[in-house]
Amino acid sequence: GVRFYSMDTKVPNKKARLKKALIIFGIIIAVIVVLGIMLSRFDTDSSSASGGNIYPDDPYIAKLNVEGTIGEGNSDYFGTPVGYQHQWTLDTIDDLIKDDNNKGIILFINSPGGGVYESDELYFKIKEYQKKTGRPVYSAMGTMAASGGYYISTPCDKIIANRNCWTGSIGVTLGTIYDFSGLLEKYGVKTNTITSGANKAMGNPVDPMTDEQKKIFQSLVDEAYDQFVNLVAEGRHMDVQKVRTLADGRIYTAKQALALGLIDKIGTYDEAVADMKTTYKMGDCQVVELDDEQTSLLGMLFGKVNLPALSSKSDVASIVELMKDENEFPISYMCETLKK
Repeated sequence: GVRFYSMDTKVPNKKARLKKALIIFGIIIAVIVVLGIMLSRFDTDSSSASGGNIYPDDPYIAKLNVEGTIGEGNSDYFGTPVGYQHQWTLDTIDDLIKDDNNKGIILFINSPGGGVYESDELYFKIKEYQKKTGRPVYSAMGTMAASGGYYISTPCDKIIANRNCWTGSIGVTLGTIYDFSGLLEKYGVKTNTITSGANKAMGNPVDPMTDEQKKIFQSLVDEAYDQFVNLVAEGRHMDVQKVRTLADGRIYTAKQALALGLIDKIGTYDEAVADMKTTYKMGDCQVVELDDEQTSLLGMLFGKVNLPALSSKSDVASIVELMKDENEFPISYMCETLKK
């Protein structure tokens, strides 16, 4: 039949439906946020009520996970801690040192590496645990334990890698230092950098790097590299020159690493646990996984969602953003190939 509309009647359209959908979506998000806040407060209260004690009263082996980048702290889009938490790990090892019920530590490592400072700090904390307690520390390598992930394994009493593990990558990187000077010149953009010395702003993305600056950066990398090589030689009881020969930054399979003496055994995590119990006569000692990972309600729902950009940028604006985001070069024990 024929339909008649008055002049004031609006015909339903896509924009109206979209607006309504966005309003409903906004309300849902608001409800989720409120629920998330309430649940987080509940969890905090529950933790406080229990005293926050996560350590058992019987003898146990502590499992600590080192997953993801070894850095100060990792978090999801909503700021919730995920993956490796540096300070928490150091504090936990301090607690384990004081706990007589703890009989050993197994580090489950699944990491491409991380910062020089954080990797070295964790290395020393492991050494401190061993010296003060006399208890064993094992490195159980998962799919990857490269660069900084191998660095923190060097003091361990035994290194056991999964047969599919990629490890090694013994070396140091400053990452890629971009030079946008030619690109800016193409767009007619001129810059002025005011410094107190010729090398104060070295690595600046708008100025070509001089030969002197390259040598300065290389000296930083070389010193950290020497430190890495010496730790491998000490921990694996190898000649320093032999370590230098194989420490060219390449990745090794578990089988190759075993042949080179970089690991002690190929096996699963469960086999690493069994090995520690047998070697150190721990009998039926339980294994307790200590994990600081906190998953928020919002993180669970939207943590892996890639939010689209809301506006387009001009070419010049995109270049500026790229300079800001990509021209950071902290010195690190990082395997770029395995970095996620």
